[in-house]
Amino acid sequence: MTTIDNTIVNVAVPEIRTDLHASGGDIQLVVASYFITYAVLLITGARLGDLLGYRRLFLVGLAIFTLASLVCGLAPDAPLLIAARAVQGTGAAMLAPQVLSGIQLEFDGEAKARAIGYYSVAIAGGAIAGQVLGGALVGADLFGTGWRPIFLVNVPLGLAGLMAAYRYLPSRAGASGQRLDIGGVGTLSLAILLLLVPLTLGRDAGWPPWAIVGLTLTGPAVWLFVHVERRLDARGGYPLLDLQVLRRPVIAFGLVAQSALTVTASGLLFVLAIYLQDGLGRSPLYSGLVLAPWIVAFGVASRLHRSLPPWLRRLASPLGFIVLAAAFLVLATSSFVRPLDGPFLAGALGVGGIGTGLGFTGIVDHMTRRVGSGDAADLSGMIGTNSEIFGAVGVATFGSLFLTLAPNPGGERGQFALAVVLVGFTMAALAAAASAYRSISAQVEPQLVSPERGDE
Repeated sequence: MTTIDNTIVNVAVPEIRTDLHASGGDIQLVVASYFITYAVLLITGARLGDLLGYRRLFLVGLAIFTLASLVCGLAPDAPLLIAARAVQGTGAAMLAPQVLSGIQLEFDGEAKARAIGYYSVAIAGGAIAGQVLGGALVGADLFGTGWRPIFLVNVPLGLAGLMAAYRYLPSRAGASGQRLDIGGVGTLSLAILLLLVPLTLGRDAGWPPWAIVGLTLTGPAVWLFVHVERRLDARGGYPLLDLQVLRRPVIAFGLVAQSALTVTASGLLFVLAIYLQDGLGRSPLYSGLVLAPWIVAFGVASRLHRSLPPWLRRLASPLGFIVLAAAFLVLATSSFVRPLDGPFLAGALGVGGIGTGLGFTGIVDHMTRRVGSGDAADLSGMIGTNSEIFGAVGVATFGSLFLTLAPNPGGERGQFALAVVLVGFTMAALAAAASAYRSISAQVEPQLVSPERGDE
C-alpha cells in the first residue's frame, strides 16, 4: 500500500487538476508531499519502532495512513488534499520500516529467506502496480467518482490490515531507558529535505537557484548530522542511526548495490511512461500493463531465490544484476534501430524482472543475515530511505537526460534518447553487480555486531 501510493497518483494528475481546479504547483505538491514526508521520516519511524515496539508503530502508522487516505479521497480542494497526502506519508513512514524490522526479529534461516522474498515482491511490485491500478481505477470512473477511488481503495484494505496485524503480529516490548534522538531527527530531516525537494520539484521548474542552493547545502547538512550522532554516541547516548552499521563493508556495499538498482528501476518507470504515452501515444493503462511481466518475473525470481542451493544463493544477487544489465543492453541495442513496443519490450522486461528479483532479494537477504537483531531498525530505516532517495535521483538524472535529448519524445529522437538512457541503466546494473559481489565477499566483523539495544 505504501509503495503503491508513491506512484498511483501520477496517472490521475489530469483528472485531479480539472476536478479541483488546481494549479500546476498544487499538482506537484500533491505528488511530492507524500513522497518527501515518507522519505524524511522513514529512519525516524524505524527508530520509534525500536523504542516503542514494532507492532505498536505498525498499528499506529497503518491507522494514520488509512484515515489520511479517506480524507484524500473526500478532499474538496487542493490544499486539503496536499495536507492529507503529507499525513498519509507520515503514517507510511511509521508502518513501512516495521515490516523488515519484524522479519529480522521474528524469523531465522529458511523462514527469514521466505519472508524477505514476499517483502521484496511487495516493495518492487507496488511501484509498478500503482500505475496499473491507478489507470484501471481512473478509467473505470466508479459511480462517477473519477480519481477518488485511488485513495478510497486504501480504506477497506487498511481496516483489514489493522485487524490482521492486531491478531497476528507478536507483541514485543520496546527498548527501555532510551529516548528519541531529537537532534538526529532534526539534522537528518534537514539533510534529506535539502536533497529531495530540489530533486523532486527542481526539474519541472527548470532548476532554479533555490534548487541549486538546496543541493549544495546537502553535503554540509549530512556532515552536521554525522557530527551530532558521533557526539551523542561519545556521551553514551542512543543516536537515531548507529553509524557503525554503515562502516561494515557488507552493509556499505550492499546499500550501494541497492542504490544502483533503485536508480535504474525508478528511472525506467519514469522514462518508459513518457516514451510510451507521449512518444508512441499509448494510454497510461497500457504503459503500466507493459510492465506486468516485470512484476510476475520479479515474484517468481524472489520465490526461486530461497529454493537455490546455498552456494548459488550466495551469488544470486550479483548474477541477478548481470541478467538485468543484459536485458537493458538488448533493449538499448534494439532501440537504436527500431521503436521499442509490444511483446518484444514486455518480454525483455520480464527477463529484467527475473534479474531484479534475484538481485534485490539476494542483497536484502544477505544484509539481514549479517547483522544482529539489535540493528534491525537501523538496517530497515536505511534500506527504506535509500530506496526513496535514489528513486528521486534516478528520476531526476535519467528523466532529465531523456527530456534533454528528446524534448518531443516521439520519432527518431525519442527512440535515440531511450537507447542512450538504457545504456545508462546497463552501466548502473553492472555497478550493482560489482557492489553486490563486494558485499557478499566481505568478512564479518564480530566485534561490531550489536546486541539488542534493549539489553545494552
